[in-house]
Amino acid sequence: MSDVRKATPEEQFEEVTRGTVDLHVAEELKARLKRSYDSGKPLVIKAGFDPNRPDLHLGHSLLLTRMRRFQEFGHQVVFLIGDFTALIGDPTGKNVTRPALTREEVAANAETYKAQVFKVLDPAVTQVRFNSEWLDALGSEGLVRLAARYPVARMMERDDFKKRFREGRSISIHEFLYPLLQGYDSVALKSDVELGSTDQLFNLLMGRQLMKEYGLEPQIIMTGPILEGLDARLVDGKIEGDKMSKSLDNYVGINEPPEQIFGKLMSVTDDLMWRYYELLSSRPLKHVQQLRADVAAGKAHPRNAKVDFAREMVARFHGAEAGQKAVEDFERRFSRRELVAEELPLIEVSLGDAPKVGLGKALAEAKLASSNADARRLIQQGGVKLNGEKVTDVKAELAAGEYLVQVGKLKAARLKVSPRG
Repeated sequence: MSDVRKATPEEQFEEVTRGTVDLHVAEELKARLKRSYDSGKPLVIKAGFDPNRPDLHLGHSLLLTRMRRFQEFGHQVVFLIGDFTALIGDPTGKNVTRPALTREEVAANAETYKAQVFKVLDPAVTQVRFNSEWLDALGSEGLVRLAARYPVARMMERDDFKKRFREGRSISIHEFLYPLLQGYDSVALKSDVELGSTDQLFNLLMGRQLMKEYGLEPQIIMTGPILEGLDARLVDGKIEGDKMSKSLDNYVGINEPPEQIFGKLMSVTDDLMWRYYELLSSRPLKHVQQLRADVAAGKAHPRNAKVDFAREMVARFHGAEAGQKAVEDFERRFSRRELVAEELPLIEVSLGDAPKVGLGKALAEAKLASSNADARRLIQQGGVKLNGEKVTDVKAELAAGEYLVQVGKLKAARLKVSPRG
């Protein structure tokens, strides 16, 4: 039997709810944690994943991190792969029907998913289930009976359905089945708690309602935020920015090399670092709050706190040894200003038809600066070095050749400038 007495119900509640957006219902969760503690019986914690993203990034790991917290308190975590529901396709608030996958695509993505999630979850105590186990067996009659338990009017309360209907855009009947079937997963698993992101709230509440319909104790719903990307900033006391996304190139992939994960996390602002600490670190919340207070009081340096967080994330995905090595490599390259050219990425920039290219334009094209304007600002502030020498002329140009470029304290590369074709 799992040890659910590692921490008091109050301590468990504080940890598993950190960073929560929606909690239905807090008092029910407190009561169920206490019941579990008193009886020694673990809660069943469910989180569903449609295998349509074979490559995961740090934003996807938010949910896995919350699952891991429950797991460390001795509760039974069910990693549910929605192989059946992935065949339907879920709009998940995107206002368009998500394309359905083939069974072959689902199977391939599911295997990739499992390989990645066990970088966060403990495989020895994680229960992996596929919802085709019960949804294949539901059959046509079972599906009709399930559909009879939920009115269309309630289904149309879902924001994306409501918006598309108002704008005269297509909603297919099979899209109504998706939340019903996801809700039925909770009935089949008799889950105590279902976790998800805030854009899945409607579907999670469906499970809670269907459990009542089937005479079961309704599950508790917990949603977390959508993680902001590396370029997010503090605005009026709140972290604001686009969500972490590969398409926006503001992400940390959990399969990326250790030094890349470390370097990217060292580049975030101190404010964003604390946001990441709260949502992703395995440190107890009280420890994080104390560390932040020590930094604010000048008793600890924010850079050291950032190094510790980056090390923790590398260790989570690649092991403790890789985490320590990433720290040492970073210190050698940037703190001690030791740049080993052979170890730096080679980035090519085209001259086009011109004999030279502006340094600022080259930095922007190489993504060593976010834009031409950002590159000019960095040059003016003395933040750019070319072959070890600081450049302050915003009109500086590069002819064909290879250059060692350092931008700020965190970015360095070999820049190869070549004629067109």
